[in-house]
Amino acid sequence: MIIAAAEPHDVTKLLAFREEAAAWLRSLGSDQWSRPYPADKLLATIEAGTVFMLRDGHTTAGTITLTPDAEAGLWTNGELTELSMFVNKLTVAREYAGQDLGGRLLDWAGDRAHRVGAQWLRLDAWTTNEALQRYYLAHGFHHVRTVREGDAVNGGPRVSGWLAQREARPADHGFADRAPTPERLRFAA
Repeated sequence: MIIAAAEPHDVTKLLAFREEAAAWLRSLGSDQWSRPYPADKLLATIEAGTVFMLRDGHTTAGTITLTPDAEAGLWTNGELTELSMFVNKLTVAREYAGQDLGGRLLDWAGDRAHRVGAQWLRLDAWTTNEALQRYYLAHGFHHVRTVREGDAVNGGPRVSGWLAQREARPADHGFADRAPTPERLRFAA
């Protein structure tokens, strides 16, 4: 399997991939990702170089967004001064379920975060998706706190924000990595 940066022509494929994941979540009784994701917002993250696709031949087996930018309203000012990379939209195709590709993508993300000098690999999960939260805990993440609707954390309320982090660390994820080599993180003091 190969992991590579998504390209603008991948927008349609990634939107369909997300809808497949949303349908699966609905079948489990979750409202996570129940709103369609805006294509223009996805394109902007692709053009920023933060969206990656795990490919098995011509099939997309998984996708992950890895960015130095935190979602607004979740992390405190003090936490935002710590060098971190943030995981978003981790998704694995249903036909690849049960192979721990998500765990390997998290290891890949942690390795990239480590290589750019980040201390933490952080994420936020849907507040009501307890199975997903357990998944992240089983993959070495530690719960930081849960931000609920109406909570004001550094910029405002959020609907969903179960926050977790683990140390960024080198890992052997087992993918052929075709993504551009990241530069070291640069943060304003």
